[in-house]
Amino acid sequence: MVVGLFNTTLSFVVYRGLLEVGTPYLAAAPLAFAVGSLSGYVLNRRWTFAASDSTRARVVYVVVQAAGAGSTSLLVLLFVRVAGTGRVWAYLAAIPPVTIATFASNRLWTFAERG
Repeated sequence: MVVGLFNTTLSFVVYRGLLEVGTPYLAAAPLAFAVGSLSGYVLNRRWTFAASDSTRARVVYVVVQAAGAGSTSLLVLLFVRVAGTGRVWAYLAAIPPVTIATFASNRLWTFAERG
């Protein structure tokens, strides 16, 4: 849980920073998600799942996180353009379902013990 909170906070801070320097929100969302994902691989592999590092885990993690970044971007777009939510609130609303989905995918697929 601590790892998830850290990565979520990190991605949110990066998102806000990117918005502050004029980055369009549709570019800022996947970039911020990617920053959280980079730290997430190391922290989740070591502490959350206590899994070994492997090429397979790295590749699967990238696939899962790419899907998460795409989902975050799509949700932010929908919240802003369809629901009329502000860019910051849209990101905050998009993160919980995507975080839960990527966590579950990583638990069941990326870092699952293969026999």
